[in-house]
Amino acid sequence: MGRMTDIANDSPLMAGDHSASTGAGRAADGDHPGRPALPEHVRVRFCPSPTGTPHVGMVRTALFNWAEARHTHGVFVFRIEDTDAQRDSEESYNQILEALRWLHLDWDEGIEVGGPNGPYRQSERTEIYRDVARRLLEAGYAYESYSTPDEIEARNVAAGRPKAFGYDGFDRNLTQEQKDAFRAQGRRPALRIRMPEEDVAFDDLIRGHIDFKAGSVPDYVIVRPNGDALYTLTNPVDDAMMGINVVLRGEDLLSSTPRQIVLYRYLMELGIAREMPLFGHMPYVMGAGKKKLSKRDPESNLFLHRENGFIPEGLLNYLALLGWSIGPDRDVFSMREMVESFDVRDVKANPAHFDIDKAVSINAEHVRMLEPQDFLNRSVPYLRRDGVVSADSWDALTDRERAVLTAAAPLVQPRVRLLGEVSAMVASLLSRDGYIEPDDDARKQLKGSSEDVLDRAVAALEGVDEGAWTAENLHETLNAALLEGMGYKPRQAFGPVRVALSGRRVSPPLFESMEIVGKDVTVARLRGLREHL
Repeated sequence: MGRMTDIANDSPLMAGDHSASTGAGRAADGDHPGRPALPEHVRVRFCPSPTGTPHVGMVRTALFNWAEARHTHGVFVFRIEDTDAQRDSEESYNQILEALRWLHLDWDEGIEVGGPNGPYRQSERTEIYRDVARRLLEAGYAYESYSTPDEIEARNVAAGRPKAFGYDGFDRNLTQEQKDAFRAQGRRPALRIRMPEEDVAFDDLIRGHIDFKAGSVPDYVIVRPNGDALYTLTNPVDDAMMGINVVLRGEDLLSSTPRQIVLYRYLMELGIAREMPLFGHMPYVMGAGKKKLSKRDPESNLFLHRENGFIPEGLLNYLALLGWSIGPDRDVFSMREMVESFDVRDVKANPAHFDIDKAVSINAEHVRMLEPQDFLNRSVPYLRRDGVVSADSWDALTDRERAVLTAAAPLVQPRVRLLGEVSAMVASLLSRDGYIEPDDDARKQLKGSSEDVLDRAVAALEGVDEGAWTAENLHETLNAALLEGMGYKPRQAFGPVRVALSGRRVSPPLFESMEIVGKDVTVARLRGLREHL
């Protein structure tokens, strides 16, 4: 008990001093007033629970930890917090692995990589938690608590406090006789951490100085009556034993930080922890209506974004902007550039708003930056999914499919924002059909002059030799026949031709598309639409 009292008398209980345990830290940066210097050798972690589909908030947390580790040449640890048997699933575990691999967020220690501090799944560390809990109890830092939730509520009401006020410290100083009496009733105790009666303060890497007043955080449970360790114990213990010295996590966990600071002090006294980590709490990601983005919101679903055609470069670029920026008036950058510039102390504390339109726009920039063959390789699985091509890899396509797509790439790549949009742009180029049923919005573009336009276009194009079937010559031919010869405006003249060729109001450049599909198919489609007007 004496050791605990010594800690409690150090007022206020302050976290974040690395000078005693890590040696010289990184020099304090004048651009980050009120923010602590980072340790010399940064060790960060990503520790999701496998409960549901990976979401953008989870990925943003992984990204910022990964970027900090790569920027400082530190270590990125990836572990899984899977002690909630009712909610955790192997499917979700595999999805988290799949997500990190798709996004190319590699890790240095942890799941499937190994390292000196394993195992890296909490479900495999049960004996470690039991041993630490025993040592905390023996040292007086934890104590047995027999109060039931109903008893705690009843005591609060009797004392004139709100019913849901929380635990009141009733079991802090139970005598052995009282404990024996509870056990005789068949009760099994939970274990609670004994919080000191003083302020708990720390310097947040993102938010600056934060102070929790004495008494604002009640003694909290670390082990259930059935012996199961809770997150409140397992998370700090894992961080301590894995040497994590920078903890970057969401703002929603800020309220648990004073608990972790106090527990860390106890773990340091017991020789389990070597140092107190620095904490940085990242801003909420907000969705529509200025509400926190929920896991259930469609915008939150990582794999839905992938299904729609986001590429890793574009999605990560946008997620990086949810609280951080690389520079004034600059939104588009590579992950290499992010790593070069990232410092968690530059992250803003204000909530970040997830704007799907901006995310799509940034993704479009990254799609345009892909090498043409890379663009095609990445597009093929979407084309196969949509039934546009015969295989899901470039090498397995037919010669004709590869030839058409190679010719189409420079026409399509600058015009799509998501890889999921490629199918609609190239389907008509790959099809041999002589008639394509127009989309509803395309059919609305067909005016009263469309019949005449199609008739005159067919007549003009039938006179073009196969050897002269080039985009440039086709443009000149239709200009002469429809604009110069009949006085039509370009939209009147070329709109019906575009709809006939692609079935769409928006398509790849018209004359280049006609060159790709060839004379026979082009003329057949013009006639086909004319017959269906």
